[in-house]
Amino acid sequence: MEQFLTPEFWVAVGQIVMIDILLGGDNAVVIALACRKLPPAQRTRGILWGTAGAIVLRVVLIFFALTLLAIPFLKLAGALLLVWIGVKLLAPDPDDDHSNIAASDKLLAAIKTIIVADLVMSIDNVIAIAGAAQGAADHHEMPLVIFGLVISIPIIVWGSQLVIKLMDRFPSIITFGGMLLGWIAGTMLVSDPALAVADTLAWMPKIDQTSGAIKYGAGVAGALLVLGLGKWTAARNKAAAPAG
Repeated sequence: MEQFLTPEFWVAVGQIVMIDILLGGDNAVVIALACRKLPPAQRTRGILWGTAGAIVLRVVLIFFALTLLAIPFLKLAGALLLVWIGVKLLAPDPDDDHSNIAASDKLLAAIKTIIVADLVMSIDNVIAIAGAAQGAADHHEMPLVIFGLVISIPIIVWGSQLVIKLMDRFPSIITFGGMLLGWIAGTMLVSDPALAVADTLAWMPKIDQTSGAIKYGAGVAGALLVLGLGKWTAARNKAAAPAG
């Protein structure tokens, strides 16, 4: 039980909740669009059941992601993906929309739409949350993931509009979130089994996992990389946008 009272556990929980809020904006939009044609009496049920199904599906996906991250080089690939996700968070695609989300006046159809759409959109959440969970105590990643996601459910369902307004008013929240993904990417990269486990691919150079300076230095480098690429991409998108 004491492993759930460590600072590392609660830092990881905070990261998971932050990730799910920042990357859950699209999910909140999908939920609203899928349920918009439901009768008012069924709308809340559709939101709750659709979100519950999507969260269960995400837990299953994260379980497999945590298992797969034990394979050499997959953390390297995951780190690169997180950098890309962080950059997209700081410089979103102006052409990205949700016009293909179908609404339904049937409860089960709306729930199905939410779950299927969340499956397609969950790769960013899954990789980011799996990476954050790696910072917890060994063998306790899944309880951490489930706990973090459960905490985030009411935030997404009931507080998504408030969160979106806060992000619009305080853009630094989004900047911090993008840098957080870069931090997780850096620490994930240096802990890849190919670089961290002595008897895995012995021909590969190994990184000293007992050195906090290496881990935190990689995290800072990842955060700064996302910030720099995000600012550059946002400036390029702004320059390329049609005038008027």
